[in-house]
Amino acid sequence: MHIQDPASQRLTWNKPPVNVLVIRKIRDESLVEPFKELCRFLVEEKQMMVYVERRVADDATLSKDEAFGSIRNQLCTFREGYDDISDCIDLIICLGGDGTLLYASSLFQGSVPPVMAFHLGSLGFLTPFKFESYKTEVAKVFEGNAAITLRSRLKVKVVKDMLQRSPEPPQQQQQQEHNGVLTQVHTNSEAGKVTLQLQVLNEVVVDRGPSSYLSNVDLYLNGRLITSVQGDGVIVSTPTGSTAYAAAAGASMIHPNVPAIMVTPICPHSLSFRPIVVPAGVELMITLSPDARNTAWVSFDGRKRQEIQHGDCIKITTSCYPVPSICCHDLVYDWFESLAQCLHWNVRKRQARLADVSDSDTEN
Repeated sequence: MHIQDPASQRLTWNKPPVNVLVIRKIRDESLVEPFKELCRFLVEEKQMMVYVERRVADDATLSKDEAFGSIRNQLCTFREGYDDISDCIDLIICLGGDGTLLYASSLFQGSVPPVMAFHLGSLGFLTPFKFESYKTEVAKVFEGNAAITLRSRLKVKVVKDMLQRSPEPPQQQQQQEHNGVLTQVHTNSEAGKVTLQLQVLNEVVVDRGPSSYLSNVDLYLNGRLITSVQGDGVIVSTPTGSTAYAAAAGASMIHPNVPAIMVTPICPHSLSFRPIVVPAGVELMITLSPDARNTAWVSFDGRKRQEIQHGDCIKITTSCYPVPSICCHDLVYDWFESLAQCLHWNVRKRQARLADVSDSDTEN
């Protein structure tokens, strides 16, 4: 078995980058000046083609700035959900917080260009670069002088009307026991309809929504029922997402280079239900339990929230399209630096050293 040294993951360009996508956190006026400064640097000094969202380019503050007008006219614009830019971007630069990087990931449902994230938001766990030195840092990246972290994503499918209850179990049915009652459930590939397919960077969250009842969902691994989750819900996350909602729910924090999927219950009504880690590549499936009193709700990186009813299922596995995140220093230092600076990991007052005491003082 060959285990790749994470330090060997370096950014290399097959050809010099030309097209740069700049993602800016919206509704934050403090980012207007850094955005203009970066765009001017990329267009005038580096002769890059800069892509931005149309709503960003049409911002009233930018429209009124006559000095920025010549740069603004050279920007290429796109609209999310209408224009496909996945094949023409060489590099992504994010200005904002962690949510900005999550949004950039959602724009690329296939292969993702390298992402360089500047910390201009609130938390900044996934944004290691400081904007004060952006010219030097961007120049290094253009030269290919940078380490990268391949952040795995989850491939998620929402299938409607896939599970059907049957009074007489056919050959392919599985027997499931719920509170002593044996229920026959089988999958019907003819009835199942994939209504949503997404690449998720942080986590898939299944919760009870507005209902006051416990969420009651079944969790399958590679087609086998492993447990039922009774509580507020369950989080299925990547190692990158292990420092987000999963950490708040009591899960361990996993380095993004570890190939794994985390399953974390949310407020389970059980004293023994601990978070677990399963190998990357397995297929997880979540369905409503047959005796669930209410529906469930699912969201993907905090977006596209929708209701899950009886017969629906959510299929989750590791995606083959990771997010290549550019490191400021290296992939180990950056992660521990984020743990210390953003989450204050293992911060406590240092224990005072004992004063030197001689044997004679001890006898006295």
